[in-house]
Amino acid sequence: MKVKVPKVKVPRVPVTHSLRGRLLWFLLAAITMAAVAQAMIAYRSALYDADQIFDYHMQQMALSLRSSVPLANGAGASDPESDNDDLVVQVWTPDGVQLFRSQSHAELPQRAVLGFSNVRANGTTYRIFSVATSNQTVQVAQDMAVRQRMAGTLALRTVGPIAVMAPMLMLVVWWVVSGSLAPVARVRRQVAARRADDLSPVSDADLPDEVRPLVQELNLLFGRVKTAFDAQQHFVADAAHELRSPLAALKLQVLSLERAADDSARAVAVGRLTAGIERATRLVEQLLVLARQEADDSKLAPLDLAELARRTLGDMAGLAQARQIDLGLHHADQASVAGHPDALVILLRNLVDNAIKYTPAGGTVDVEVRRADNGAVTLCVDDSGPGISPEERERVFDRFYRVPGASAGGSGLGLAIIKAIAERHGATLALEQSERLGGLRVRIEFPAT
Repeated sequence: MKVKVPKVKVPRVPVTHSLRGRLLWFLLAAITMAAVAQAMIAYRSALYDADQIFDYHMQQMALSLRSSVPLANGAGASDPESDNDDLVVQVWTPDGVQLFRSQSHAELPQRAVLGFSNVRANGTTYRIFSVATSNQTVQVAQDMAVRQRMAGTLALRTVGPIAVMAPMLMLVVWWVVSGSLAPVARVRRQVAARRADDLSPVSDADLPDEVRPLVQELNLLFGRVKTAFDAQQHFVADAAHELRSPLAALKLQVLSLERAADDSARAVAVGRLTAGIERATRLVEQLLVLARQEADDSKLAPLDLAELARRTLGDMAGLAQARQIDLGLHHADQASVAGHPDALVILLRNLVDNAIKYTPAGGTVDVEVRRADNGAVTLCVDDSGPGISPEERERVFDRFYRVPGASAGGSGLGLAIIKAIAERHGATLALEQSERLGGLRVRIEFPAT
């Protein structure tokens, strides 16, 4: 019959996650274990040395008592007040007659094992050395407790300085560890005392080499967050400003609709209101697209840019035909880029839409996809419109900025969205004069995959 033994759960000692606590705990434990090990080694070494010394003395004493003249001291007599049990000497004849025995209460067996041996007697252990001659046997015995006491004394003298120095060493370790980690605690207090909008760099002065890179990366993260936070604040402020005008226009158009006197005036007001709603809807869509592209951090995958350009041109063909624009794919190499399909479709649609919007009726818009020998891919959109003056080419990438005197309406977010998508893909964006069509050329260079 098998008896089930219940499992005993061994309690786990919790280990602190504090770097300072771990260093102090393990270093102090190491010092303590080293001191205990040193004490044990010192005791064993002292005991071994004592054994060697006393064995030698016993051997020399026995050899010195060995002579051809028999010893005699009245073996049957003993001093009852004698308490010298540490060292016992006995001498007897070959036929077992005791000739000499030192004054002691110890009763050792009257037998001899030549050389060294250990004998248990009187509740203790004796170390015995025996030597025999032709006419007598000499036996010298010593209580092992004497050796142990002497070994303990020698070990104590050795371990004593260690016992005194160990607490001092522990204090030094505690002081060094605490002082070394003090800058880390200072950084923690600085971060804990900050306001939510305080993204200034954290001081890395006097930090250990192992911690300084972490604080430097934290400062870089603060810088990126501050840049994104400032851009978001500007975005919200610009969006609120830009939405105020279309909403105010919608309100006026609703009032015009309410005051319309006849059906024709009401139809005009409804048309204006519908157009205003479409413009506001377009603005909100552009804002959402821009915010989504700036916040999206999904992984990029290889895509055929030429195939995306063909699909985009097919989708935009109706708009180009309505405006009598010759829209086409002037050149297309088989080119693969690392990108996100939805983002690149938005980029292409905005490029083509802007080109169609600013190109007069009867004009031309061409798209090119070229692959260089080093694997880089260049996307170009040329139009025969008025173009953009060199001094305005940097400002048009700002949100809600529109070139003064531009004939086409818009929210001023198209190029800002294109720039955000290009930066997300690691591409460079440039505005140039189109040598072939005379208008604007938008050139985007994607790195080699």
